[in-house]
Amino acid sequence: FVLSNNTALNSLLSKLLQDCLEQTNSSAPSPVRSVSNNLEIIYVLLLIGLFGFFTVGVMLTNIRSRRREDSHDPYNTYIATDIWYKKDREYFQAKLIENYKLCCVFENQLAVEQPSMQIPEAKSS
Repeated sequence: FVLSNNTALNSLLSKLLQDCLEQTNSSAPSPVRSVSNNLEIIYVLLLIGLFGFFTVGVMLTNIRSRRREDSHDPYNTYIATDIWYKKDREYFQAKLIENYKLCCVFENQLAVEQPSMQIPEAKSS
């Protein structure tokens, strides 16, 4: 009785395995998958290419603009002169002196520290 059950189980499992293999080896779904995979790869490569093109464009634009800054452009030469630094420093010093002259301090005689008087301490209860 055990032997017949075992052979029936083996034949059932082998038949299921053959059916599964036949379904996976059928020619209909296979080309659809390969075309789909090829389109996915092309899409990913297209996105990477566009991103790379954009990145290279930004880098080249940045390099080109930095080269222009280092050239003898009258605008950059005008800004790079030391005259404005000296004028700014002189203006700052003049403003500082003007503010110092306008400064006025009022002293409250009642709020000034008086070392001869003892400050009362709070008693802890």
